[in-house]
Amino acid sequence: MRILVAEPLAREGVEILRRHHDVDEKVGLTPEEYRAILPEYDALVVRSQVKVDAEMIAAGTRLTVIGRAGVGVDNVDLDAATRAGITVVNAPTGNTIAAAELTLALLFALARKVPAADASMRRGEWKRSAFSGHELRGKTLGIVGLGKIGQAIADRARALEMIVIGSDPFVSAEQAARHGIELVPFEELLGRSDAVTLHVPVTKTTKGLIGAAELARMKPSAFLLNVARGAVVDEAALAAALRAGTIAGAGIDVYTTEPPTGNPLLDAPNTVLTPHLGASTAEAQVLVAEEASQQVLDVLDGRPARYAVNAPLLTPETARAIAPFLPLAETLGRFYAQFARGAVETLTLEVAGELAAHDVTPLQAAVLRGLLEGTTTERVNLVNAALLAKARGITLVQRKTPDAGAFATLVTVTGVADGLPHAVAGTLANGEQRLVRLDDYELEMAPAPWMLVTRHQDRPGMMGRIGIMLGEADINISAMHLGRSAPRSDAFMLLALDEAVPDDVADHIRAMDGVLDIWSVELGDGA
Repeated sequence: MRILVAEPLAREGVEILRRHHDVDEKVGLTPEEYRAILPEYDALVVRSQVKVDAEMIAAGTRLTVIGRAGVGVDNVDLDAATRAGITVVNAPTGNTIAAAELTLALLFALARKVPAADASMRRGEWKRSAFSGHELRGKTLGIVGLGKIGQAIADRARALEMIVIGSDPFVSAEQAARHGIELVPFEELLGRSDAVTLHVPVTKTTKGLIGAAELARMKPSAFLLNVARGAVVDEAALAAALRAGTIAGAGIDVYTTEPPTGNPLLDAPNTVLTPHLGASTAEAQVLVAEEASQQVLDVLDGRPARYAVNAPLLTPETARAIAPFLPLAETLGRFYAQFARGAVETLTLEVAGELAAHDVTPLQAAVLRGLLEGTTTERVNLVNAALLAKARGITLVQRKTPDAGAFATLVTVTGVADGLPHAVAGTLANGEQRLVRLDDYELEMAPAPWMLVTRHQDRPGMMGRIGIMLGEADINISAMHLGRSAPRSDAFMLLALDEAVPDDVADHIRAMDGVLDIWSVELGDGA
C-alpha cells in the first residue's frame, strides 16, 4: 500500500512504515497540491500543521487511515473522516513526559522569574532584589484535565512537595487519589490554586474554558499554565488580567492561531511564552512517530488500533480477545443480510460465554459491516458502520450473557426484516468459523464462500434431487448439513459449494415440488 507522510516525522517512524509499505515524504505542499495527489494513497500521516479538512478527506478516495503523530486531532475533521469510513489514530502517550516537563519548566520560570532575570543580566544589570521569587514546596497546584499528562504532572509535583488538586468530570475520586490528587469542583480549584495548569482537548465545553470570570476567581498571586490548546483560554481576557494584576503571571505554549501574530499575549506582562514546544524533545518525537506509525500499520493490516480516535477504544487484553471473532461477526452479518432479504428494522447482537466479559462493541460494528456492504455504494468499515446503520433506520441492541451452553463463546445475530424474525449464530472451533444455528434449527457447519440454503418438506429423495440438479449444472458440493424440527416436517439444508449458483438453476430448484424456499448466499473470502 502507499503512505503519504505530509509533515516532518522522526526517521524511526518512517522506517517502521517503510518496512511494510511504500512511503512518500512530501512536506510543505499547498492544500491544493495535497488534494491533487491524495487519491493515490491508502494512508496519510500528519502532525499539527497540515489541516485535514473535509475537502482533503473527500479527495482521499483510497484512504483507510489518517495518523496524527501527536495528541490533539483538532487539525483533522473527525466527522468527515468517520462518514468516509477512515480511521483516525493519534499518539497520546509518546509526548506525555515532554509535555509534563515543559509545564513544570514554565512553572519554575514564572516562580523564579528566570526569563526576566536572564534578560536583565544580558543588559549588563545586577538587580538581585528585583527578581525575588517563590518556592513551589507547599504551594497548591490545580490540574484541569487528569489524563496521562495531568497524572504525570501530579506525580512530579508531589515529588516537589506541592499540594495537588484536580478537576475532571470523567475521573473518579478514587482514580485521582491514586496519583495523590484531591478531586474538587472546577470553581473550587480556581480559587484554591497557586498555579492552574490546563490539560484538556478543545471541545464545545472546553473552548474558552478560562475567560474573564474564571480569571477573576483565581488568586492575584496565582499563575496560569497552558500546554494544551490555545482555544481553551480567552487570550484577550488573559492579557487584560495580566495587565490589571488580576493574576500574577502566565506560562503559555499554545495559541488559538499559530504562529500567534498580533496575539495580545505577546506584549502582556509577566508571561513566559514558548512556540508550541510541548512535544519538542528528541525522545518525544521518536516516541510519537513510532506510536502513530505502528497504529497506521495496524489499521492497514486489518487489526484494531489501540488509540483510534473515531473507533471503539480497546484495552490490549480486549483487543486480543475480540480479534479472532471479528471475521466471524462479519460473516454472520453478511449471511443474515442475504437470509433475511428484506429491509432490516432491528438488529440484536448477543455474545454469550467467555467473550461476554469484554467490550464487544467492535463485534457489533463487524456485524454491521457484513450486513450493509451489499446495500450501499459507500465504503463500509468498522469506523462508520454504526453511523450508516442509523442513517438507514436500523435499531441496534447489544446483549451479553455468561451462559453459552455447550460453547465457550457463542455469537448470535437476531433481527426483524420486513416484519419477519430471523437468527443466525456462530462460534469458533480450533480457530475456525462454524455456523451453529439458523432460525430455530441447530447445525454444525463451516461457512463457505458460496452456500445454498433450502427449506423444504422432509421427505425421501429431496436431498438427492437437489444434488442431482446441482451436479447437472456442474456445481460441486463440498459439504452439507441437514437440520429438521421433526421427521417428515420442514427441514433446512445447507450446502457449501465451490461455485456460485446461477439464477436459472436456483429458479429450477425453487420450482421443485416440496421446496418451500431457497437462498443463494455469497460470503466471499471472509468465510
